Amino acid sequence: MTSFTPRFTITNAITRDLTTIERSRGFLDAATLSEDWIRRMSQRALLLEAHHTTHIEGTRLTIEQSQRAWDGAAVPEADRDDLRELLNYRSAFEFVSQYLASGRPITEAMIREIHRRLVQRVRGGEGEPGNYRVVQNFVANSTTGAVVYTPPPHQDVPALLQELVDWLREESAIHPVLVAGIAQFQLVQIHPFVDGNGRTSRLLSTLCLYRAGYDFKRLFTLSEFYDRDRQAFYRAIQAVREQGLDLTGWLEFFTAGLATQLAEVKSRGEAAIRSDVLARSHKLNTRQAAALEHLLSFGKLTIRDFEQLAPDTARRSLQRDIKGLIDKGLLRESGQEPTDPTRFYELVKDGLEL
Repeated sequence: MTSFTPRFTITNAITRDLTTIERSRGFLDAATLSEDWIRRMSQRALLLEAHHTTHIEGTRLTIEQSQRAWDGAAVPEADRDDLRELLNYRSAFEFVSQYLASGRPITEAMIREIHRRLVQRVRGGEGEPGNYRVVQNFVANSTTGAVVYTPPPHQDVPALLQELVDWLREESAIHPVLVAGIAQFQLVQIHPFVDGNGRTSRLLSTLCLYRAGYDFKRLFTLSEFYDRDRQAFYRAIQAVREQGLDLTGWLEFFTAGLATQLAEVKSRGEAAIRSDVLARSHKLNTRQAAALEHLLSFGKLTIRDFEQLAPDTARRSLQRDIKGLIDKGLLRESGQEPTDPTRFYELVKDGLEL
């Protein structure tokens, strides 16, 4: 038996969010979603996770810059370390995917390899890729500089990591989603590396979810939820330390984040199914179907949105596609003057009856 024993209470909030998560999981398992849609959305989710998990740590890339870098294009105006951190996430995720396919258990070496891939060749190598720290480090308030947490002495790190790994490998009655949340917090609490602990912990929690069958077709981006309100994210972690390492509040935050992200995935999945039916009934082309799916998910579409959906298509062709949707009674023009690039299109509700 491991000496690591997390303390928490299953509250009504946790139960509610776990129910939402299970329902979303059931929907994704049962829904008739096209392979092409799943591929596109999972690729987008991977980019967003890479963008947001590094953005939390201070990178300054925009989503558009991240997309260009992801696609292999030059982004000369961006910081090179920011770009490398983004692309390092893809390398670490590929390693995690291969590890999952192998069926091997979580080990210290695996966690160290995740870290090595995440921080290699950035910020002057200060992150000591793949190596445990040999100094005392501190967690400081990014605004005031005040120390808010002092991690365990560096001599204790190997034993603490081994305890966490042993705990993850034990049979447990704890819900797998909670296991993932506990693993994420505990790695941050140990703070085993000089830098990159947050990114490593978030990827470890993703690995825990995937291993337990909670991959949700790899369509969710939990770091996006954290990045929307970073102060709430930090408060949820710090509150555990202020409450004698009772993890209840953190697990409420963690499950709320996953439930929120999966509800959004479920909504987009429902929109994809509906747009697929409408595309067939109205004989829409592939680009028009993508535009309709975007509208069902987000409520409006600009010509710039459409260009991102079909990046290799001339604007004139996209404008013809939009005119076709208007002629079929599915869309209408709204917003600014016709020459304004921010002019948008919205759905005609009566035209969307199935």
